Amino acid sequence: MRFRIFGSIVICVLVGFGAFGVSRWAFKPTLRSLADARGLDFGVSVGGSGLRTDPYGSTTAREFNLVATENALKFEPTHPNPDEYTFDEADTIVEFAEAHGMSVEAHALVWQNQNPDWLMNGDWTRETLMDVLHDHIATVVGRYRGRIKYWVVVNEAMTDEGVLADNFWMQNIGPDYIEWAFRWAHEADPDAVLLYNDFNAEGLNPKSGGVYNLMKDLLAKGVPVHGVGFQTHVYYVWSPPPAEIAANMQRLNDLGLQVQITEMDVRIDQPVPEGALEMQADIFREVLGVCLEAENCTAFSLWGLTDAHSWIPYFYEGWGSALVLDGDYRPKPAYDALIETLEKHK
Repeated sequence: MRFRIFGSIVICVLVGFGAFGVSRWAFKPTLRSLADARGLDFGVSVGGSGLRTDPYGSTTAREFNLVATENALKFEPTHPNPDEYTFDEADTIVEFAEAHGMSVEAHALVWQNQNPDWLMNGDWTRETLMDVLHDHIATVVGRYRGRIKYWVVVNEAMTDEGVLADNFWMQNIGPDYIEWAFRWAHEADPDAVLLYNDFNAEGLNPKSGGVYNLMKDLLAKGVPVHGVGFQTHVYYVWSPPPAEIAANMQRLNDLGLQVQITEMDVRIDQPVPEGALEMQADIFREVLGVCLEAENCTAFSLWGLTDAHSWIPYFYEGWGSALVLDGDYRPKPAYDALIETLEKHK
């Protein structure tokens, strides 16, 4: 044997590096380990196909203790035809989470977008559409009863002016579609945490005031709504002031509701300007810090694993670089900012 002294140690180290590669991940805390220590659900939105490959799957399992079903459980993918339900991708995500000791947040039962043509173009009465919605919620939520921790029940139902949007559901059912959606979801899985989710409602403005009033009204009716998701799609030169986010969280806490950062990304115009990554990191640091200080903030999630898996370049021309890992899975200053913030709040 060539190494007589410390030989076994050298061999173990070499074997370890051979199996996992020498990288910045070796011997360093992960987002997941720090979030676990803090009791925070720390999540990322994922697609089922990516989880079957590396480094997508291994990075997801290493860095996060919560996965969000980015598109897999929205109406169109799960219910493509009136008498057809499909769950292959959602099953993959849920099974991955269970295999890796992770929780699941499902998006979204009722939304204006990503609905099938047969639904949007149907000739509905109020009663027939309510039957369709009830069946959809009962079937989708019921399939995963006891396996999904959080459900986004209603997504983006509020206008910037703080009134209910005149969307498909409002036009065909009326404002009580929100109430019924929560009641039916609760019937299908009484143990799931049920959320209302929206964008541009993180700080204090007419929209967040409308969301607050909606929650207050639903609770007064005994509707089983448990929390509010702040999507937090912002950009590197603007984000709601942390004090406003904290005040918004507090008033929802006063109603007995939890809050979550559900879809955070911080987009940057391209090519990335000098200093922009550091400004992005500061925003991630601030928002996570507010969440960790809030009594009722139970989860913090990113909308996409890496910059290569972000929706931003497809919807905001000339923008990108919105996440904490770049397209090659390398950590950016924002990743380090999240690590430092979690370490500070142990």
